Formats: sequence, C-alpha cells, structure tokens
Amino acid sequence: MTQVYLDNNATTRMDERVAAAMLPYMTEIYANPSSRHQMGRQARAAIDEAREQVAAAVGAHPSQVLFVSGGTEANNLAIKGLAAMRPAASVLVSDIEHPSVRQPVAELQAQGWQLRRMPVDAAGRVAVDEVVASLDRDVGLATLMLANNETGVLQDVAKLAERVRAVKGWMHSDAVQALGKLPLDFASLGVHTLSLSSHKIYGPKGVGALVFDKRVEFAPLLTGGGHEKGLRAGTENVPAVVGFGLACQLAVERLPQYAALAQWRDSLAQEVVQLGGTVFGMAAARLPNTVFFAFPAIEGETLVMELDRQGFAIASGSACSSGKTEPSAVLLAMGVEPGLAKGAVRVSLGRDTRAEDVTEFVRALAGVLQRLRQMAALVSG
Repeated sequence: MTQVYLDNNATTRMDERVAAAMLPYMTEIYANPSSRHQMGRQARAAIDEAREQVAAAVGAHPSQVLFVSGGTEANNLAIKGLAAMRPAASVLVSDIEHPSVRQPVAELQAQGWQLRRMPVDAAGRVAVDEVVASLDRDVGLATLMLANNETGVLQDVAKLAERVRAVKGWMHSDAVQALGKLPLDFASLGVHTLSLSSHKIYGPKGVGALVFDKRVEFAPLLTGGGHEKGLRAGTENVPAVVGFGLACQLAVERLPQYAALAQWRDSLAQEVVQLGGTVFGMAAARLPNTVFFAFPAIEGETLVMELDRQGFAIASGSACSSGKTEPSAVLLAMGVEPGLAKGAVRVSLGRDTRAEDVTEFVRALAGVLQRLRQMAALVSG
C-alpha cells in the first residue's frame, strides 16, 4: 500500500534538486573546506554560496549565518551561549516551547537564573501585550517560538523583541517550523538570534543555522577549532550545508504554494469538528499546513496506528517527544483537559499533498472513528 504522508512538521521528503546538488560534494569535491588546495577552495566556495542562500531566505546578511547540526543545537547555542556572556538574571520563556528550548532554560534555572513563564490562552497565544507591560530590566534573556510545532499557532515575536531590547535583554526565537511556510525577515522580527532547520524544508537532516545579530556576543558550545568564525568548532558538513542552502532558496520560491494549503487546512478542520472532534488553536492565526485535533475518549496513539493501517502517516504530538505517552505539554498549557490532550493527533500538509489526499484522509478518519466508537459501545454495554 502506498502511504499518504501527512507528517511534514516532523520532517519532509528531500527535494530531488537538493539531493542532486549535494551529490558532487560526497563523491567528487570531497575535500576539507579548510584545506588550501583547489578542491578545498571549491568546498569553501560551496559553503559560502549556501550561507548566502540561507541569509537571503530570512533577510539577513551572510555573515550573520552560523551553520550548526540542526534546530536543537541552534536553540541550545543561543540560550546557553547568550546566557554565558552575562550575569544570571531572569529568563523569560513561554509555556509552549519545544523541548530543545525548555531543557536549556531549565539548566539556566539550575545555575541561578530566575524563571519567568509566559502563559498562553485557550487558543495557544501568548498574551504579549500583558507580558510587555510587566517587563523590567531584570530580564536578561527571553525566548518565544515563532510558530508552534504542534498547533501551528503564531506568536507576536516582534512586539516582545522590541520590549526586550528596550530593557537591554537578549531575545531568541525558534523559527524552525516557520521557515518555508511564512515569509521571514530577521531585521523586522527584532530578535538577537533565530533558529532554523533544514529537514523541515525538504533539505537534508543534520544541518541547520543560527542567525544572529552581530552586535551580541555568545559563547560557543563546541570548541577546538576556528570553524564558523570560532563559534562552532568542527569540520563543516559540506554536502548537508549545500543541500540546506538550496532548500532555503527553493523554500522561498514555494511560499505561495504553502499559503494555498490554508484552504485544505480549514476544510480538514471543519470536517474534524463535524465528526465530533476538537481542533486546537483554531481561533488563532496559525501555519497554513497544520491541524492538531482530538476526539473524546479516543487515544491519539490508537488513531495514529489505525490510520497508518489505512495508508496515512500522521503524528501523535511532536516527533521530538516520540516514545512518551503523557498528554501534550502544549495542550496542557492551553488548559485542555488531560484526557482530551492525550488523544491529540497532528496532520501537517506539505508540497506533495493533493486535494484528493485530504478527501481520502477524512473518509478514512470517519471510518476509523465509527469502528472505535462501536467497539467502545460494545465494551461498555
């Protein structure tokens, strides 16, 4: 059975053009980019071009792009690296951040930083106006994701960043899920650091970037060489960097296609509601490709497995939290009842999604729900 892939927020299929661009740097131009000979210079030139492509995708200068292994490293580098350059103060963090943000923040707390939480409303939005009104100069670092990986809900990062800068704090944003789905402009966001990842935009896994304001200093996580201007030691993964660069260029070209997915997102959300489900974040502005929903008394893992048997790949929460059976921390922060939160599943559309895929998915979902409800009625009866 050919499977319909509806889990694009977890990862995406590599674009054929990206794979083709990477191949020469694995088989022909395989030199170390720090080498001075011709092949080494060719590898270095490829990295330079990729840096320009990544920078162009987010409205930054190439000198502001630091290549890392992915979004997790970028988030860790930003939070720990910025914190290492100033005395412990308050760290402001939302209740819906990715684990690769929450965990580094917890480590700062253990080092004496004071945690200040930004709660969200029932739609998954941080009340930025209220947060801004209460900020003082004790805030050393703030972090707020641009788009949530589970609900797709967007946050007003620019408004928070403006206030954080005003009180002399440093502002980070995780933009991993926003890249390739929304237009991004680093300067307009006003943040000091921004995390990006390749495999969310049809590029290779294992590579990403931290985009940074050159007026801030941060300590490297990895030391031992002068790579990436001394901010990230280790020989660059040239094929992956080349692939990431081209993936960024193609992602910008694909933005209108992603914007058009909103009509299928809304259609699917309406069908879920008609089937008796709850769509989370529906009242908020959100990514054009994401629908996060649950049905009362039905386990999310059960839905994922049953729909997998029907030929549809979807997710139960975040792939980065796979193996866990606890309710989504994001939904709990939104005030969702734990039983319902435990049943949440995510559909994330992508460039390969067709209208008939959404139609067939709804048909399969309706059938699965009918069987599960009948089984539950027999058991209870």
